[in-house]
Amino acid sequence: MSGEAQLEALLEIINTSARQAIAEYKNRGNSVPTLDATEFHPLDFQEDTVALKKAVRLLEGACQQLCATLAPPQHTVINFAQSYDWACTGVAIRARIADILDGHPKGIHVSELAEMVHFEKGKLSRIMRVLASKGCFTEVDTDVFANNRLSLILKSSSNPGCLVRIHAQDVSQGAAVLYETLTEPEYATSYDPDKAPLIYALKKKGLKGSFFDWMKEDDERRESYHRAMIGLGDIMGSLSVLHHYPWDTVSTVCDVGASIGTFSLPLAKKYPHLKITDQDLPEVLVQAKDVWAKDAPEALQGQRVEFIPLNFFEESPVHGKDVYYVSANLYSLLRNIIHDWPDAEAAIILRNVRKALAPHSRLLIHDYVLANVNRKSVAEYMGADVAPEPMLPNFGAGNSRMYQQDLNMWFIHNAKERTLADSIALGSAAGLRLEKVYDLAESAVLEFRLA
Repeated sequence: MSGEAQLEALLEIINTSARQAIAEYKNRGNSVPTLDATEFHPLDFQEDTVALKKAVRLLEGACQQLCATLAPPQHTVINFAQSYDWACTGVAIRARIADILDGHPKGIHVSELAEMVHFEKGKLSRIMRVLASKGCFTEVDTDVFANNRLSLILKSSSNPGCLVRIHAQDVSQGAAVLYETLTEPEYATSYDPDKAPLIYALKKKGLKGSFFDWMKEDDERRESYHRAMIGLGDIMGSLSVLHHYPWDTVSTVCDVGASIGTFSLPLAKKYPHLKITDQDLPEVLVQAKDVWAKDAPEALQGQRVEFIPLNFFEESPVHGKDVYYVSANLYSLLRNIIHDWPDAEAAIILRNVRKALAPHSRLLIHDYVLANVNRKSVAEYMGADVAPEPMLPNFGAGNSRMYQQDLNMWFIHNAKERTLADSIALGSAAGLRLEKVYDLAESAVLEFRLA
């Protein structure tokens, strides 16, 4: 395909995917959002947004690839390094700008806003201008700013906003010392969680202990992290799995590392025929029972859910269930399940789960799945989506967040997200074989069976 033909193909993908996204919005809310919108669209926080996410994945990937192709290379590469959106976003969220503007629907002048947050008005104006230029906040008049649909995510009541704050305030500290941790012998080759870049940065500030010790010493930080994990579920669209897996063919489910029922409770509501076993540490299950009693009392009364303590590093789950579900987005004592752990620890978890599997059982791992940038045969993707040519097969910028998440796991825990090949190898080491991938756009569900 010639260079010009590639550009025309990218333009066609952009046009088609944008129209698909527009159709999704109109189908769910009879309208299409604008940057001036001051409230969320009905589609924004629905459980199943896979079709929209797939359209946007194509749109973002094709747009960035087209721009990178047509712009001079120095233009594009300097943009990689000279992006301080995260810093400006961090200021806005820590100063609670969106909360203040929530009481001023017509906007407020930056001078008045600066007095409220005790910032110098000229500096605050520059921060607000950067964000408004990216569509976050609206400049309704010169130096007069108001909230819009994007900036509402930065309100203190927003769980995704808590995740934004963690990245801007905490993870950025690990990113800043990445080179040092690649060159200092104690850190360079280690995958020990206590040798993560963020821990390196925090130890320079006096931290003694691990990431979780750092979490425990501050109640506000711990609560923010807890809410951020819920927000990550909103961003990933974690509950879309309720709509894209054949649960009607399943009778029994074991939720491994169930926490308070983040996944299993909505599963029980949508599929009342299921018998569910929630397993986690005893102190977590105490909280879970209270949540279920409040939000799904009918499941408790019908004895459709049971709570059995489990330390997944030392024990196996209950035996013989149809499906064992493990998610990267569940918070169990502030710990995610698979992607927080290096291969050795992750293999221990999977081997313990494998011992519980019967011949008919399936293990579902819900996580990000990275893909390499080189194109392979369709069969090698095991059901995962592949971008059409001439796009990069992994959707390029359309999937950028999962590659950033891979770096996040490195910075925070010295862990990683995994490619499909990584997951196959990890499963094989635990006596499991990958049977199918359910591509949910932002994330994927990997279905394993006994090898």
